[in-house]
Amino acid sequence: MVKEMKVRIEVDENFIEEEVVIRCSALNAQIQAIQKAVTEITSGSQQLVFYKGETEYYLPLEEVLFFETDGGGINAHTATDVYQTKYKLYELEELLPGYFMRISKSGILNIRKIFSMTKSISTCVVEFQNTHKQVFVSRYYYKPLKEKMDEKRMSR
Repeated sequence: MVKEMKVRIEVDENFIEEEVVIRCSALNAQIQAIQKAVTEITSGSQQLVFYKGETEYYLPLEEVLFFETDGGGINAHTATDVYQTKYKLYELEELLPGYFMRISKSGILNIRKIFSMTKSISTCVVEFQNTHKQVFVSRYYYKPLKEKMDEKRMSR
């Protein structure tokens, strides 16, 4: 038996910061999907601080093609540049909106920026439009990525 979900909006002019609270008896797939949808809607203009030398940059996440580990740090790649971030990859995985996903032990990809995917026996190469940059998806993450891309295509 599926219970009907109540949706309630409370307006309080004294609120300084808006907040969405989900009350549930258990965390299930439907609740997680709602949380993800709300997060994606509200993070449309989300920014992180990126670094290049001593300079801080405030870029919209939409501009980031992918994140990858490089030696001791994490690089954020845009179509034209590379920035550093102070977050660890696992922290980014928690912070980033749902259109980013893990693609290897050392990378996270913005699926909205994928132009092409070329699969080989052991990996998949993702390419982006208007840049020479590309990133490799490990065999373990290929199927979830493909499913997410199919979902995206079907929802249009």
